[in-house]
Amino acid sequence: MTFPDRSSAPDPRARALAELAEEIVACTKCPRLIRYCQEIAAVKRRAYRDETYWGRPVPGFGDPQAKLLVVGLAPAAHGANRTGRMFTGDSSGDWLYRAMHRAGFATQPTSKAKDDGLQLVGAYVTAAGRCAPPQNRPTAEELNNCRAYLLRELEILSSVRAVLCLGRVAFDAYLKAAAAMGVTPREAKPVFAHGATFEMTDGRTLIASYHPSRQNTQTGRLTEEMLDHVFRLARHAVDRR
Repeated sequence: MTFPDRSSAPDPRARALAELAEEIVACTKCPRLIRYCQEIAAVKRRAYRDETYWGRPVPGFGDPQAKLLVVGLAPAAHGANRTGRMFTGDSSGDWLYRAMHRAGFATQPTSKAKDDGLQLVGAYVTAAGRCAPPQNRPTAEELNNCRAYLLRELEILSSVRAVLCLGRVAFDAYLKAAAAMGVTPREAKPVFAHGATFEMTDGRTLIASYHPSRQNTQTGRLTEEMLDHVFRLARHAVDRR
């Protein structure tokens, strides 16, 4: 008896992520954020005045077979809100993808546009919020509205073994989404600190990192070596299993 070759069969996770992306892009749950994204897209920044801004909620991006999930805060007004891809077109993305490339999770160290050829290898990048918020501060209600999308990603990305959260907001958002799945830290009360790691009851490893925002990178609170360190922790977590 012969069996069909399934090696080239499409991964059902890819289809599920594509369907989720369509849902996210069409989301209108937060009127304040939708208005802000559209206003930024209409006014633009002078350096990008000839570009067409995305101006909508931004879905996650990456490998459906990811073993590493990276969670950020939210799209930047003139970054992902312009380009339509998470951490693309701003300084935070420059720092993030350089580090991911050095760790072997990205095919190139730069991320300038949605069609620049960047591919993630064994990694998926998402955020606690899917719309650019004024002053980079989504409200608690807005984050709650987005939590279902992160929860769905956690369910779809069944190969994930490590979750790297960039900043306290992402850290808290992941813990709340995990709790909705009945997943908790094995440690009673995890405290956010750069480089801290926590084992979750589903076997995944949670890793905390400062966010690669200008505020952190320009003040030296986060250095490239510090970012490389958390990606080494992530590499160890995914490779040991």
